Amino acid sequence: MRIALAAVALLLATGAQAQTLKCDQASTQTDMSLCADQAYRKSDAELNAAYKDVTARLKNDKEAATKLQAAQKAWLFFRDAECAFSSGGVSGGSAYPMVLSMCLDKLTQARTKELRAYLKCEEGDMSCPVPGKP
Repeated sequence: MRIALAAVALLLATGAQAQTLKCDQASTQTDMSLCADQAYRKSDAELNAAYKDVTARLKNDKEAATKLQAAQKAWLFFRDAECAFSSGGVSGGSAYPMVLSMCLDKLTQARTKELRAYLKCEEGDMSCPVPGKP
């Protein structure tokens, strides 16, 4: 019971620190890791919003929606595997969470850009699987 309470207290303290943290002034590894995690979480929320927008456009095309879902699952697997590999040089070290979050953030931003590009396809673009706005 005491361990559980200590874990909750630590999580609350970390959450409070993350809310007041000025990432442009981060100087400790812990702060830099928290900032990298915050940036990744923001990018992940933007990715989820973009994915939701694309799936909304595909609501009348179940086949395309299924293909998008498969592509997204495969991309998530790739992203996580790539970042596990690219951060492997610092595995077990104090910089590992920061390096991992930075990789996740970078790849997530790139995927978000790709998904948002599907929402801006020109009329008649046969290479675009997402229909324009109705």
